[in-house]
Amino acid sequence: MSIFDNHCMIIAEIAQSHKGELAEAIRYVDAAADAGAHAVKFQTHLAAEESTLHEPWRIQFSSQDDSRYAYWKRMEFTASEWQQLRQHTKGRGLLFISSPFSEKSVALLEQIGTDVIKVASGEINNPYLFDAICETNVPVLVSSGMSYLAELDTVVAVLRKAQLDFALMQCTSMYPTPAEKVGIQILDQFRERYDCPVGLSDHSGTIFPSLIAAYLGAKAIEVHVAFSRQDTGPDVSSSLTFDELSDMIAGVRFVEALRTSPVDKDAMADELHAMRQLFTKSVVAKTALPKGTVLSSDVLTVKKPGFGIPAARLS
Repeated sequence: MSIFDNHCMIIAEIAQSHKGELAEAIRYVDAAADAGAHAVKFQTHLAAEESTLHEPWRIQFSSQDDSRYAYWKRMEFTASEWQQLRQHTKGRGLLFISSPFSEKSVALLEQIGTDVIKVASGEINNPYLFDAICETNVPVLVSSGMSYLAELDTVVAVLRKAQLDFALMQCTSMYPTPAEKVGIQILDQFRERYDCPVGLSDHSGTIFPSLIAAYLGAKAIEVHVAFSRQDTGPDVSSSLTFDELSDMIAGVRFVEALRTSPVDKDAMADELHAMRQLFTKSVVAKTALPKGTVLSSDVLTVKKPGFGIPAARLS
């Protein structure tokens, strides 16, 4: 049975929002659990294994780090800290997910017992990473944010050969993603092309794509989270606050119930019999009639409630 077979998995993407502080990462886990998420997702960085000293910035939001390499270094946790974070996550009833960016980070995640590995779209063409992941037998989420379909064809083939449980996530690597770039229709395209569970990793900073994805049968939805829109960090503009996350989760559950509960119109009318009687009309006399009056349409009308002769029988 696939880990993606049940209700749509709602993943709170914490990424680097913890700023390299374990206590802050734990605070994010607690907020995600309180909001009703199923899982939290981190990024497991080992700067020396994944980056050069000359890696350019995507967004240099702070002068605290003099290079992108130094930033990744600050985002590192030790194996012991990752284990504490994973244990706290499990204690709150959430799945622990992280994205590795090197073979050693895959080994680290396997060591601490991650529930799911998420492959970032920048790693799609990294055969060394996939070789390491395929050795773990851990379920996999694949981001497609910057990928060509031909690249995804290769990845799906590799995961199928390794017999790994996986889901493919539609994603657009724009922060934030405008509505016209979300690509919600690609969920159906992925499902048809790959015959696998599909999901949405959304960077729009709104709850709306997630609700549509739920209606389209997404098995996983991932959104970045932040405590406030005034927070600092590279992903704040594409994040939901935890209040918004809670609203989104309630909406997804509503949409799931709506989508998976077909209504038989006649059976529903039977179920609403008592309500029908209150709001439909019966044949009644227009005024008090003397005994012996011959009934005709001239002295009859229809009024609520519908406990008597149905209005349709008045002719």
